[in-house]
Parts: sequence; C-alpha cells; structure tokens
Amino acid sequence: MSEIVVVSGNPRPGSRTQGLATSVAEVVARREGAAPPVVVDLAVYGPALLLPEEPGVADGMATVRAARILVVASPTYKGSYTGLLKVFLDRLPHQGLAGVVALPITVGANPEQAAQSERHLRGLLAELGAEVRPGLAVPESALGDPDLAAGYAATLPVRA
Repeated sequence: MSEIVVVSGNPRPGSRTQGLATSVAEVVARREGAAPPVVVDLAVYGPALLLPEEPGVADGMATVRAARILVVASPTYKGSYTGLLKVFLDRLPHQGLAGVVALPITVGANPEQAAQSERHLRGLLAELGAEVRPGLAVPESALGDPDLAAGYAATLPVRA
C-alpha cells in the first residue's frame, strides 16, 4: 500500500502541475511520518487510457486505490480538469475512493479559472467517495513560489 499517491492529470509528462502536487505530497508525507509519495503521471499512458485491459493503466489504478492520501492535480482545460484525468478516474467504481483523503490541486491562467476548476475536481472526488479536504487553486504566475506547497499543507487538518 502506498500511503500517499499523486495523480497528475497534465497531458505533459513531468509538468509544473505535477511538480507542485509532488511537493505538496512530500510536505504532507514528512508531516505524517509517511513514506515518500508515489507519482502516477497520466501523461505516460496516453491512448492506453482508452484500452480496457491495459496492464500499465491497471497498475496505476491499483496504486490509486491503495492510497490513504491522494493528491490529484490538473491544469485547467475548458473551465475544468483535463479529459485525461476524467478518463482515468472514470475507471473507478462507485465509491471507489471511499476512505481515501483527497487533496485537489488545480492550476489556471488566473485565480478565478483555477478556483472554478478546483470546484469541479472537488465535486468529482466527492462523488467517488473521497474525504475531500480544502483544495489548492493556483494561478500559473504563482507556480514558482517556493513556499506554495508548505503554505498549503500548513492549512490542512493535522492528520490528512
């Protein structure tokens, strides 16, 4: 079981969105006394996400289902999270994230866009049964802030 898992819904591998989510997960892992987070970068799956029995995607899904804390990150596309992330999360059954604490992180061109996307992502995670904590909606211009991850993690309940 991976205690803390990051799911990056950015279609670009190793994106800045993924970097922020990983930083948040690392801060939370240190605070929780957990192992370093495992990252599931959906960009590496590409079209394989659409294949029902793709082993790599199934492994990523198993990693997500085994998480205690799930950091889910996406850039804003068309006012919401990416289709890549939606396709992946649609593989989960009803209440497939029950018992999992979810931290939604979105990045947008401006604060309003990022906040709108975060609301959509928070709703999706709640629909899947996750215990959704307050999310982090970040304008692209703030991605270089070295204190962003720690500042956000400090606002979370003592035990995520």
